[in-house]
Parts: sequence; structure tokens; C-alpha cells
Amino acid sequence: MVQRHGRPRARREVVTPQPDRAASTAIIIVNYGSSALLSSNLASGDGSTAADEIVIVDNFTSTAEAETVARLSADNGWRVVSNDRNVGFGTAVNIGVEHARSLGCTAFIILNPDAIITAAVAAELFAIVLEHHDVLVAPRIVRTDGRPWFEGATLDTTTGYTSTAPGSDSASADGWITGACVAIHEDLWSRSGGFDDDYFLYWEDVDLSWRCRTAGGSLSVRADLEVVHDVGGTQAGQGKTPTYVYYNCRNRLLFAAKNLPAGTRRAWRARDVGYAYRIITRGAGRRVLLRKPQLILAAVRGTWAGARWRESV
Repeated sequence: MVQRHGRPRARREVVTPQPDRAASTAIIIVNYGSSALLSSNLASGDGSTAADEIVIVDNFTSTAEAETVARLSADNGWRVVSNDRNVGFGTAVNIGVEHARSLGCTAFIILNPDAIITAAVAAELFAIVLEHHDVLVAPRIVRTDGRPWFEGATLDTTTGYTSTAPGSDSASADGWITGACVAIHEDLWSRSGGFDDDYFLYWEDVDLSWRCRTAGGSLSVRADLEVVHDVGGTQAGQGKTPTYVYYNCRNRLLFAAKNLPAGTRRAWRARDVGYAYRIITRGAGRRVLLRKPQLILAAVRGTWAGARWRESV
């Protein structure tokens, strides 16, 4: 039985009819006001044909959006689990996986709505985890212009800084894999516990990667398999938001509290200001500090919340 932290998840389900064939593979997508991306990236491509089931978990934004997702799903034969509020990314994925498991699925691809996957790539990812139950595997992810977005990632456990710079090796002892597109088998999912509900947004993929390795699994990035990521498509035009800054600062310390010894946690705390500066100015430069002072407040609030967090026993 998978055990996770967090509050009970209220939801209502809209389910398409059961197919005659047995299901074994599922693509899980969390939707939060992104029905246009579901239409352009999933409904218009062939990636969904590689899966036995497509499960859309809709974190509520509006009645109109929920109705649009329901229509899209009915037209395309997808299944929908509709949450009555925004429960966060990781929790929504957990709900989707639970639903896919109830349909008999044992291999899952977690996919962002702003990612485009082909049937060939999806089929290969499924084949990998169906044969090797202990691997968490991702493709190489590129931007729409072909520039690399994810080829591997590492966590510097002495500072609490993450890196996706060229040469970052997800298979290393401190590697991690993005949740934008990742495949996993039910065996490793169950042993690792799935995503931790406490994170809400950001760092939940670093945490899952850590726990998959602790559970005896390995991490792999297949450079020969490619997925296109419309970076920021789910937050088009917004730039870095207070929500982004708050949860990055909070969840870095949350991760440390859950997984690292006291001495390492203190070393991370000594770099809180530097980390917040990196998060706020990422891709925008120092001028953003003057243009968006609310980001500084979000960093302070997130750091304070992360520092005060204590895992309940």
C-alpha cells in the first residue's frame, strides 16, 4: 500500500467506458487550465496511441475549463479524474496513477501538457520499464527550437543547489530526473511511495528520484529518445511568479528536512539567501529585483516556511 503525507484528496470522477482489452500502460497528465495544450499537443499527435489508457487529472480552475477537458476526453477516449480544487502536481499524479492501477495498468508515463511525445518514444519508454521494473527513465527533452532543456540533472548535497547543465548525470549518486516526462513501473512506484503530497509544486521530482534510488532503483536518461517541451507553456507570458519562488525556496528545505542529516541541513540553511537570489533572477537578471519586489517577499516566506517545517511522526 502506497503511503504518503498530506491532507485527504477530495475529488469527483468522470470515467469513460471500460475497454474490452486488458490495459497495461497509461500516460498520466495533470491539467491546470491547460486544455488548449491538451488539444494541440496530445489530441493532435500520435503519442497517445502507444498507451492503453490516457488519464487526465484535472486540478480545478473553472467550470468552463472542466467542461472543455471533459469534452476533449470524451472525443479522444481519455479518462478524466476531476479534482474540486488544485491539489498540486505530485498529488494529482498520485491520483492519476491510482486510477490507472485500478484499470490494470502497471507501467506509467508522467507527461506535462506542454510536452509533445511521439508514439515511438512512448512505446520505447514503456518497453524499458516493462522489462526493467527498477528503473526510473526519462527521454532527452528539447525546446521547440531544438535546444536542450533536459539531458540529466544533479543535486549538490553540500549546498542544496540543483543543476541541469551539460554533463549533469542523472544516473550518478546525486542525480535526479524531471517530472516533465518520466516513465516508471508499478513495482518501483510502490516501493518508493510515489510523489510526496507535502511538496505541492517543485522539488517533488528530486524527492521521488532520491527515494527511487533508496528503494533499490536506478535512474536513466535515454539520449536517443527525444520529447519536445514548450517550456513554460502552462505559464505562458507570466515569467517567474511568486508561487514559483515560494515553493522552490520552501521545498528545497523541505527536501533537506526529509532526507538529510542535521549537519547537511545547517549547511544548506547557510546558503538560503544565495539560493533565493538564483531562483528570483533565473533567466531575468538582477533588474527583476526592482521590477518585481513581490518575488523577494515570496522567497522570504518560502524560506521561512521551509525552515519551520517538521515532518510529523
